[in-house]
Amino acid sequence: METGIKTYWLGEPRELTEDFDDWFDPTKTAIIEIDMHKGHLGGPGCTCPLNNAIPKIPAHNALNAAARAVGAKVIHCRLIWRADGIDHMNGPNGTFSVIKQYKSFFGPEMDTLDQHNLEGSEWTEWVVEVLPEDYTINNKKRYSCFYMTDLEFLLRRLGVENVVITGVMTDACDLATAYDAVNRDFRVLIPRDVAVGTPENEQAALNIIGMHVGLVVDSTDLIAEWQARVASGVTV
Repeated sequence: METGIKTYWLGEPRELTEDFDDWFDPTKTAIIEIDMHKGHLGGPGCTCPLNNAIPKIPAHNALNAAARAVGAKVIHCRLIWRADGIDHMNGPNGTFSVIKQYKSFFGPEMDTLDQHNLEGSEWTEWVVEVLPEDYTINNKKRYSCFYMTDLEFLLRRLGVENVVITGVMTDACDLATAYDAVNRDFRVLIPRDVAVGTPENEQAALNIIGMHVGLVVDSTDLIAEWQARVASGVTV
């Protein structure tokens, strides 16, 4: 380790040993940024609002820029459902089950959930900077970015071993993607000051990830470690 980067175990900082050195090689790292588009972050009227995520948009852009600068890849993933509803509302087995749960639990704010992230709608528009050198996954249909997409294929082709999971929601898509990543033998990191979830469950999700799945870190520490490695030639 080039810096004193820490991980968080049940919210408490812990020193990392040299056993985790491989986790911080930026040349073998990709950001997996999840659902940073208007369906969750479009402000008033958006179809599945997570308003506490809107202030985190600059943090996502800053982390992505730092990742690009040290040779890490940036992959933006987004949920897009077909306009006829076959992917979520009008399937052969009925509505995607969690839609009914959301409408029941959250009430009127979910009245337009059947319009969530439909192809061609404004709700699929990015709210973060997407540069030409970045990669995108545009056929996400469920919580995990791995499920029925080519994300794993892309990561293997890029030589990625470490994934940094950001975006929304920490307690839903981020958590599901993190489990699928570790089950495929990727090393998982999640920056707790960038990824964002529902206020009720965000810390619980971070606790689960930190105990069972990967490392919970601060983005500033992660960036500092990457930059120190590049400066010292450790990754070259």
